[in-house]
Amino acid sequence: MKSFTAMKFAAIAAAGALALTACGGSGEQGAAGGGDEPVKIGISQFVSHPSLDAVVTGFKAGMEEAGYTSEKISYDENNAETDQATNTSIAGKLAADSDIDLVLAVATPSAQAAAQAITNVPVLFSAVTDPVDAKLVASNEAPGANVTGTSDMNPVDEQLQLLKDLVPDAKKVGIVYSSGEANSAVQVKMAKEAAKGLGLTIEEAAVSASSEVQQAASSLDVDAYYVPTDNAVVSALEGLLQVAEKNKVPVISADGESVKRGATATYGINYEKLGEQTAAMAVKLLKGEAEPATMPVETISEVDLYLNEDAAKKAGIEFTDEMKSEAVEVY
Repeated sequence: MKSFTAMKFAAIAAAGALALTACGGSGEQGAAGGGDEPVKIGISQFVSHPSLDAVVTGFKAGMEEAGYTSEKISYDENNAETDQATNTSIAGKLAADSDIDLVLAVATPSAQAAAQAITNVPVLFSAVTDPVDAKLVASNEAPGANVTGTSDMNPVDEQLQLLKDLVPDAKKVGIVYSSGEANSAVQVKMAKEAAKGLGLTIEEAAVSASSEVQQAASSLDVDAYYVPTDNAVVSALEGLLQVAEKNKVPVISADGESVKRGATATYGINYEKLGEQTAAMAVKLLKGEAEPATMPVETISEVDLYLNEDAAKKAGIEFTDEMKSEAVEVY
């Protein structure tokens, strides 16, 4: 495993959240479920793709591990499939359901819609890159309202360094991103900053829908592609991968699931573990051991190396034995 740069990616210690238990014992929010009564959790997911699906899988596994078996918990699962009107409608439906004890919002657009519509129960987000920039929390240390959760802020600088290690002569890196996702704009900005010290330049192509991803990728004349945790792009990743394969250039993704699907490599987050971590926060809220307003946003402090040998061969790259031994997955 490889640790994040401390200043940017330090995990919020679990002990910090436990120290806040005195804040939540008597409040209305988070008191539901008290350990014995069945609870109902609403889930709002922005789109189906392996990373976000893994968050939900990990969340449910974490809840079950904590004792919330099928007899003690039910889920109202909803998926907007990138449609903003549907996304808003889902948030409104969950807000109107008086039986719901907590809402899990997966990805930034779903979290933003839920935060605007739902004020009477805790909203836990996951797979949100920058909660402060997305205006979900006042600060990561003290969210300030009924919204908190886990961030999937990825180590862009380390990922671009990995690209440079694999392709030392690379000069231009293409990024296709969604103009409607705040988390993507943050990552493009981070990539530009990281690229300065690596002798790289970033070429951008913005899309408004996943159907535009392949064409946008084709419009870039680059030595490699970087795929951020952009929901529209990741959901249409195969189109970008086809362009990269045709041009014989590598693709560095922000998450491990995309490497499994055909990206070349990454130092990435395990999204199932992120979901499990979010479940641990949910348990504290449901038991009244913490309040969202004072429960810090959490991140994962370590990332894993994922490699795809087939993708590397298509791009004319060979992984060293050292890299293979470090990787948690070699596809």
